[in-house]
Amino acid sequence: MSDQKRYSNKLQGSRVLIIGGSSGIGFCIAEACLEYGALVTIASSNPSKITAAIFKLQSSYPSAKSSIHGQTVDLSKSDTLESELETLFEQTVKGMGSDKLDHVIFTAGDALATTKLADVTMKSILKAGQVRFFAPLLAAKFIPQYVKNSHESSYTITTGSISERPMPDWSVIASYAGGHHSMVRNLALDMKPIRVNGVSPGVVDTELWKMSQEEKDKLMGQMSKKMATGTPGRPEWVAESFLGIMRDYNIDGAMIRTDGGGLFM
Repeated sequence: MSDQKRYSNKLQGSRVLIIGGSSGIGFCIAEACLEYGALVTIASSNPSKITAAIFKLQSSYPSAKSSIHGQTVDLSKSDTLESELETLFEQTVKGMGSDKLDHVIFTAGDALATTKLADVTMKSILKAGQVRFFAPLLAAKFIPQYVKNSHESSYTITTGSISERPMPDWSVIASYAGGHHSMVRNLALDMKPIRVNGVSPGVVDTELWKMSQEEKDKLMGQMSKKMATGTPGRPEWVAESFLGIMRDYNIDGAMIRTDGGGLFM
């Protein structure tokens, strides 16, 4: 007689698209999904990074080799954004051998455009929101068509702690990050019964920090003093929040904060 499985098999056989899944938090979400038996497609703008990520995932999970797919998508241009997203969804379901997905996760981002208020222009404002705000909002348009119409399905958007804790020269990014909170709540109504939620990480130690190792270590040390846990987040820790959202069929229109207690320090 075998044990029942009410919890550990919730993602077994699920089809998950991770937009921004070739590195950082998105890559760790892909790892976690594979461990739970899901089929995963990682999407990124860099074909070589996709290839490298797939190789790494297949090396770590050889038994799930056929469950790992990759798609290229360029979210950086406003005039082609809609067609890029539509093609992404079409190719993803085709590659997974199904006409419907179960979960979509948006973790894609670009360089943080911190700018002094005096230097802000309309062009810089629009550019700052292209990947991090406009893309996840427009992606939602295609989800009802390509994701199963069920409370067991979900769309998860990634924001950041700047949405709640202001810092100098972050007004543009913070405005978009704060908008993610409203985006999640309103999309939850527009897309019901598909669940829409968000995850708000604080400082996370990933390879996406564009600086020398010495500079990065110094920054992480400074940030650790501003966190109740005393340590910056790890992407594999933050990935757990995304897993919880997919597996909890009762969570909808919520923003999950995972910041080491940084908000109240």
